[in-house]
Amino acid sequence: MAGKADKVKARLPRGLVDRFSEDIRAVEEMVGKIRAVYERYGFDPVETPIIEYTDALGKFLPDQDRPNEGVFSFQDDDEQWLSLRYDLTAPLARFVAENFERLPKPFRSYRAGWVFRNEKPGPGRFRQFMQVDADTVGAPSVAADAEMCMMMADVMEALGIKRGDYVIRVNNRKVLDGVLEAIGLGGEENAGRRLTVLRAIDKLDKFGPEGVALLLGKGRLDESGDFTKGAELNESAIAKVLAYVETGEIEANEGVEELNQIRALCAACGYDERRVKIDPSVVRGLEYYTGPVFEAELTFPVTNEKGETVQFGSVGGGGRYDGLVSRFRGEPVPATGFSIGVSRLMTALKNLGKLDAAEAVAPVVVLVMDKDAESLGRYQRMVSALRQAGIRAEMYLGGGGMKAQMKYADRRGSPCVVIQGGDERAKGEVQIKDLEEGKRLSEQIEDNATWRGARPAQFSVPEGELVAAVGRVLEAQKREREG
Repeated sequence: MAGKADKVKARLPRGLVDRFSEDIRAVEEMVGKIRAVYERYGFDPVETPIIEYTDALGKFLPDQDRPNEGVFSFQDDDEQWLSLRYDLTAPLARFVAENFERLPKPFRSYRAGWVFRNEKPGPGRFRQFMQVDADTVGAPSVAADAEMCMMMADVMEALGIKRGDYVIRVNNRKVLDGVLEAIGLGGEENAGRRLTVLRAIDKLDKFGPEGVALLLGKGRLDESGDFTKGAELNESAIAKVLAYVETGEIEANEGVEELNQIRALCAACGYDERRVKIDPSVVRGLEYYTGPVFEAELTFPVTNEKGETVQFGSVGGGGRYDGLVSRFRGEPVPATGFSIGVSRLMTALKNLGKLDAAEAVAPVVVLVMDKDAESLGRYQRMVSALRQAGIRAEMYLGGGGMKAQMKYADRRGSPCVVIQGGDERAKGEVQIKDLEEGKRLSEQIEDNATWRGARPAQFSVPEGELVAAVGRVLEAQKREREG
């Protein structure tokens, strides 16, 4: 037996969280509603592994010089670099390229899964989180981008976020490219600085124009003392970028025309600017976007950790990435998609009081009064009968006595317990103890008359009526919760 010195310390790695049953059920409820919208639009589910070859993820990650920066990577026994996926889009591009001939084009798919970022954890910033994506591959028309925007509006409303509390904001990287070329950041040699500029603009809602100006220049020191290196633009270039972000003014080009088409297509379907809005500050932080980019932003006010009232902000985004599948195919393959951050959206729904996942009713516990084989078999048959009737149930499997078993049932939140000792067995009966009613009576009963008129918190029934009697207890508890 290991001594105290040999004990392993139980500790969770930084940037990761354990998930309890209520969170899991809430996520399943929420993802189910998102999935229903995606299915209604004709998208089919696809699942890819969480591990990909590092080169398949591409050069689109935050720290692209070394495989282990930005992503969690390791070498296989054949010395191939493998990485945990950074998002769900790059793996989809690999999947489509590998199965290109057998897939219908355009290929409409959705995925839900965990992604991993090897970045510094912080408040609300995790190294593992869930995304739910939808993508159309093989559709060159901006009608596919417009459909993404409309679908995201429908998702927001399916989750109970009413109009006025959200907006889908749209911009175009072709417009941004024009701005970047105008300040001398065109060409492959400036790819790194362009990405730094795009990421700086992407922080506008978080840091404001002053913070963005610092990130466009020498860099920004945050409150924790961490320094983020800037894009090293001169004052004139910073002014041009901020002028574009704040006014949206630029000469007409292909990107502007595509935005006009998206606006017209959405308006034709009843999605006006209160739901889908052109916004020059939307950039998206990944390099692979090539055309329209969009974000789902929640506009209702919340109180941040400093006690300040702020808008909630983005819960998802995406855009057109016509070059991603082409990396594998060597030919143009247009694509567009959208990704929802599940944890952030859950936080938003909690703020709105919309996280209405029905809590699973805890299991009925059949207590173990006698531990001989015959008695255990009888208790297990009771549990089986309850389960076959669709009632969650379990036999107590611990080693404790009556008091410990009742404490266990209470900690589990069990609606009732089933008791059969020697006396009950001799009569062919079982006792049912309604734990919710017992708790309520102990809090409210003031006199004997009230006690006599209340629903009994503990009663006996013939063993053959166990399932029906438990069903009545559960139904009565349900009525009380609902009304």
